[in-house]
Amino acid sequence: MAKRVLIIDEVHPSLAKELRTLGLDVDEKPFLSASEVDIQGYQGLVLRSKLPLTAEFISTGSLEFIARAGAGLDLIDLEYCEANGIAVFSANEGNRDAVGEHVIGQLLSIARKINTADSEVRAGNWNREGNRGWELQGKTIGIIGYGNMGQSLAKKLQGFDMQIMAYDKYAPATHSLEDIFEQADILSLHVPLTGETRDMVNQEFISKFKKPFILMNSSRGAICSLDAILAGLQSGQLIGLALDVLPNEQVARWSDAEKGRFRAISAFPQTIFSPHVAGWTRESYWKINDALIEKIKAFYQL
Repeated sequence: MAKRVLIIDEVHPSLAKELRTLGLDVDEKPFLSASEVDIQGYQGLVLRSKLPLTAEFISTGSLEFIARAGAGLDLIDLEYCEANGIAVFSANEGNRDAVGEHVIGQLLSIARKINTADSEVRAGNWNREGNRGWELQGKTIGIIGYGNMGQSLAKKLQGFDMQIMAYDKYAPATHSLEDIFEQADILSLHVPLTGETRDMVNQEFISKFKKPFILMNSSRGAICSLDAILAGLQSGQLIGLALDVLPNEQVARWSDAEKGRFRAISAFPQTIFSPHVAGWTRESYWKINDALIEKIKAFYQL
């Protein structure tokens, strides 16, 4: 009997097509609400971020694999999966190029004041001196997290003649955190959200940098404390900020305190934001599928 796979989020159409080519029985139900998802009778589950996969939820079925059409796995109870022999796949290879390009785009926008210059020119203000920028060449960037995303960024930055310092506690990298604190002009975060990294970037962390620096986060919002970021901007320790992610991305449901904090941060002109799209391009849409297909194919030795 063919293995049954349930897809509960919108993914590129090639995924279901290719899985069927491998002999798997695929049900596509991307419009189910989180409460309607039923995994009984399925051996595989494909999702993006529709719902948290808790031990309680996973135990309602007999899954053999979970495939996330994205990079982070913080919504999946990995300990339960490991203890119960459930394979978990992510598709970091699929969006690493997109993330690297996006971070560079944000960095260039801050360095050359592209976002503020654009808004001023649109308003009829031709302020050349006020929009004088600075060059990336000769600057030092610290990259924390040197997996697919961090390595992609480092590779793409090589042409800018920057000094690149990479740190990763769990993978080979070239520098220590102390090196980054001592020398970095820019910090880019590429770590998963875990108990260890939640609120990693707090006031104590920011205060360890010997020079004022630019903070960039395209990993998970909860890695950074927005209170610490605001304090860093107000003190001048943070001279630039690029956030693709926020601790709470349900912006329509923000409390008054969350709204006020964000207004205070975004009032600084050297800040730039995007709605969790660093890894989300037309190309990554199908690259993610290709990565998952290869992993599922290898898992079942098809």
